Amino acid sequence: MAYKKIYLRICYSVTALIVIISFFWIHVLWFFLFFGPIFLLGFFDMIQKKHAILKNYPVIGHLRYIFEEIRPEIMQYFVETNTEGRPINRIYRSLVYERAKGINDTTPFGTQMEIYKAGYEWIDHSMYAKNKKIERPFPRVIIGGKDCKQPYSASLLNISAMSFGALSDNAVLALNKGAKEGKFAHNTGEGGLSKYHLEPGGDIIWQIGTAYFGCRTEDGNFDEKLFQEKSNYPQVKMIEIKLSQGAKPGHGGILPAIKNTPEIAKIRNIKPHIDVHSPPSHTAFSNPIEFVHFIKKLRDLSGGKPVGFKLCVGKKQEFIDVCKAMVKTGIKPDFITVDGGEGGTGAAPVEFSNSVGFPLRDGLVFVTDTLTGFDLKKDIKVIASGKILSSFHIARVLALGADLCNSARGMMLSLGCIQSLKCNKNTCPTGVATQNQTLVKGLDVEKKAKLVEKFHSNTVFSLLELIAATGVDSHTEIERKHVMRRINMNNVMSFAEVFPELEPGCFINEKNIPHRFAQFFVSD
Repeated sequence: MAYKKIYLRICYSVTALIVIISFFWIHVLWFFLFFGPIFLLGFFDMIQKKHAILKNYPVIGHLRYIFEEIRPEIMQYFVETNTEGRPINRIYRSLVYERAKGINDTTPFGTQMEIYKAGYEWIDHSMYAKNKKIERPFPRVIIGGKDCKQPYSASLLNISAMSFGALSDNAVLALNKGAKEGKFAHNTGEGGLSKYHLEPGGDIIWQIGTAYFGCRTEDGNFDEKLFQEKSNYPQVKMIEIKLSQGAKPGHGGILPAIKNTPEIAKIRNIKPHIDVHSPPSHTAFSNPIEFVHFIKKLRDLSGGKPVGFKLCVGKKQEFIDVCKAMVKTGIKPDFITVDGGEGGTGAAPVEFSNSVGFPLRDGLVFVTDTLTGFDLKKDIKVIASGKILSSFHIARVLALGADLCNSARGMMLSLGCIQSLKCNKNTCPTGVATQNQTLVKGLDVEKKAKLVEKFHSNTVFSLLELIAATGVDSHTEIERKHVMRRINMNNVMSFAEVFPELEPGCFINEKNIPHRFAQFFVSD
C-alpha cells in the first residue's frame, strides 16, 4: 500500500537522524530504536484518511487488519464447525468489503454453502445464457401511479432506512454523497430529515414514523404545515410511511439518551438528553379507510410525489383489509416496502428481533400475492428490504414479485462497519453508529462515499450478469420458476411450486379464492 511506502521512507529518514544524534547521546539511540517506529506508525495512522479503525485506534488498530489477512483460514474453521448459519454472514460481509473496495470478489475452492441442507437456494442458469455487454445506465424502475404528479425513476438497489442519530453525521453524509454519485436513493429512516441528508444532494426517501420526527407538534402528533414545507424540498423524491420494521415490529423505536444530542433533538422536535421512544402505532389514523386517506393527504401536501408505506407482515387480515380499502376508495399507494423479520437495528429486544414478524420471503410472497388477488399489483411497486447483501439476494426477491430493493446492512458494511455490536452503546469504533465526535472524525466522508457507490455499482452489475445467465433479457422477466429451493435431501422445488401464483383479480368477487386465503374472506 502507498501509505506503507511513505511510512517506510519516514522511518529511514528518522533512523538516519537518530544515528547522527546517538554519537552525542547513546541513550537516545536505544530509546528511539525501540519506541520510534511505534510513535511514527501511530502518528501516520492518525493523519491518514483511508481507515477509520486506524485513525481512531492508532497502532493497535493494525491487529484488525492482521486478522483480516488470515480470515480465509478462520472462516473455513467456522464453516466446518458451525451449523447455525453464521458462516454465511461472514462470507457475505467479505463480499461487501471486496465490492466496495473494487477488488477481486471471486472465491477459491468452490461453494462454501451447505448445498444438501434443507433451505439451500439457487437460481437456474440457461445453456443459452445471454452474451451481452452490460453498460451504464443500469435499468431503472418508475414509481408513481395515476395520482402521482412527480414520478420517481429509482435504481434497483437503494439505501434502506437508517436514521441520523442511530448513524453519525459523517456516516449519513457519506451515504448520501455515495447515493448522489451512484444515482440511487437514500432512505432517511424515521429520525427526521437533517442537513446531512440534504447537503450532498442525493435523492431522498423521507420516512415518516409513528413519532412523526421532523413534522410533529409539541404533543407528538402529525404537523401538516411542517410536513408540507419539508416534503417539497427538491431532494425529497418519495415519502414512506413506516408502519413497522422487521427488527422490532409492533415495538416502535428507541434513541438512547446518550445519542440524543441537542442537534438531533432539534431535528426531531424533541427534548435533548432523554431516551426517546417512538410509539408502536400511528395516531394520524386508526383504521384502513383513514390510512389510505392519510396516504392521499401526504401525496397532496407533497405536491404529488410518490407516497407509500413500509411494513413487516404481521396479521395477514390487516393487510388484506388495507387492500380492500384501496379498492373501495380508489386510493392507492405508489409503493409498498416489505421488510423482513430478519432485518437489523441498533437496538431491539431479543424476542422481537428473533421471534416477531414474517421473514422477508414469506412476507413478500404474501404481499405480492394479495396485491395480485385484488388486481392492484400493476399499479403499486413493491420494494424488498431485509438482509439484502448480494446480487442473488436481489434476484431472489425479484422472482418473488419485488420490483426493487433496499439494503441497510450492505451499505453500512461498505462504509466500514465491522459489526462490533456497539451500535446501542455510542462506542462504535468505526464512527458509523455513534455520536461521539472523537470516533466520528475517523470516518472520512469523501473516501467512504466512493466505497458506498462502488458497492452499489458492482452489486447491480453482478445482478445483471446473473440475470443474463438465466437466459432472460431483463430483470422484469425473472420469475418464481427461475429460483430453486432444496426441501430435503431428495426433494427440490422451484419457487413457483413452493409459492403458487394467483390469477390477477381473483379476490375482487371472492370467487375461486385459493384455500390458503379462504379464511380471510369468510362472510360476516
